[in-house]
Amino acid sequence: MQQPFDTSGAPAGRPAHGNVPLYGSDFGSDPESMYARLRTLGPSAPVDIAPDVEVELVTSYDASLYILQNPTLFVRDSRRWNALNHGEIPADSPALPMMGYRPNALFSDGAAHARLRQAVTDSLATVDQGRIVRLTQQSADYLISQFSSEALGQAELMSAYAQPLPLLVFGELFGCPPELGDRVIAGITGIFQGTPGADETLGGALAELIALKRRQPGEDLTTQLMVHSSRLTDEEVLHQLVTLLSGGTAPLSASIGTSAALYLSDDWPSGLPVEDAVVKTLWNYAPIANYAAHYPTQDVELGDRTLHAGDPVLISFAAANTDPKLTVHREQLSSKAHLAFGAGPHACPAKDPAFMIAATAVESLLNRLPDVEMRVPFKELSWVPAPWSRQLVTVPIRYTPRTVPSAAKARPRPSPAQLAQSAAAVPQPAAFSRPSHAAPRPKGGMFSRFRAWVNGE
Repeated sequence: MQQPFDTSGAPAGRPAHGNVPLYGSDFGSDPESMYARLRTLGPSAPVDIAPDVEVELVTSYDASLYILQNPTLFVRDSRRWNALNHGEIPADSPALPMMGYRPNALFSDGAAHARLRQAVTDSLATVDQGRIVRLTQQSADYLISQFSSEALGQAELMSAYAQPLPLLVFGELFGCPPELGDRVIAGITGIFQGTPGADETLGGALAELIALKRRQPGEDLTTQLMVHSSRLTDEEVLHQLVTLLSGGTAPLSASIGTSAALYLSDDWPSGLPVEDAVVKTLWNYAPIANYAAHYPTQDVELGDRTLHAGDPVLISFAAANTDPKLTVHREQLSSKAHLAFGAGPHACPAKDPAFMIAATAVESLLNRLPDVEMRVPFKELSWVPAPWSRQLVTVPIRYTPRTVPSAAKARPRPSPAQLAQSAAAVPQPAAFSRPSHAAPRPKGGMFSRFRAWVNGE
């Protein structure tokens, strides 16, 4: 039987059969060992990112920077993908939704990319940082109020908190009314869960949102994209919103869950701030693990391998960040030198807001539930067995049952600086009990219930 790294008999520089599969339980349980094995082949190596889908995976930090910062030689437009153009990629491949072309900034190059990205960055710049913190705290309060009243005092943090929180924040930033917000959340959640029809649900909801903002502009990201000097069409606005949702919510969920689990682990040094846990997550557990497909415009030599024009080259942000060559001087690098947000012209345009949301979400959890602790050691937690992301399956926690009042009755929110202080300084409400005369819970999806809670309904 041919060994995974046996490339004998293969054309020089071309992937051989028996590539390392970057999916499934073996990879998911111990990706670091896989990356270590791949590094023995040099700065890059051939892998199967999905069944019957071969790519070149870059595991070297220096080589990753070289590619990310060289947009002339390595482009992002996946319409150059040789195997796809030759009909060699299965139509139902899970790689297609992640790597297939979309008319957005992520898959564009040159002037087209510059135009779309400028609209996104300028629109994001209009969002006040204080508002992002307040929205995150408000969303955190709501979600904690939903699970913290359980008599058992136990919850699963990923599904109850880390995954829905970014969706609530983005729903507000996009200016979604309740019903449309419900559909946007259902659509984006369904896409990541593989729910049939989810793409159509999301597209339809965003199209209605854009039509609404044409009639009733607001102080939101959707309106800002629509009125930007780049004059985006409605279709272009829709695709940028999809990019912000897909590129922002899932990685943020992973960051929140992993950072919280790290901070609550027995090995976390006492006294270190939450921000350090987020930084460690971005370095050691990059939420976007293997992504950013590039296509060489000509054959390129990288180490002992040839990267062929039109063949996909993926960046392993996870492997690059943990490259052993960084070990000696990593402590001397800036805390932002990691590649979790990418680098070069396609670097994440929302890295500062993303970091702020993740840190505020963990701080809010600690402040609202000061005795929260893990029910399972960090080292025993399981990771989602997918190549694209590094996300914990579950984060089981326990705490003293309590509630958080609705936003209409809550005390004024503490400042970001106050959030970092001792949880003992934050007044905690009494245990929750729903009076018999209370109004029935609002109908609708999560966003509708959140908005009703905010309004004290």
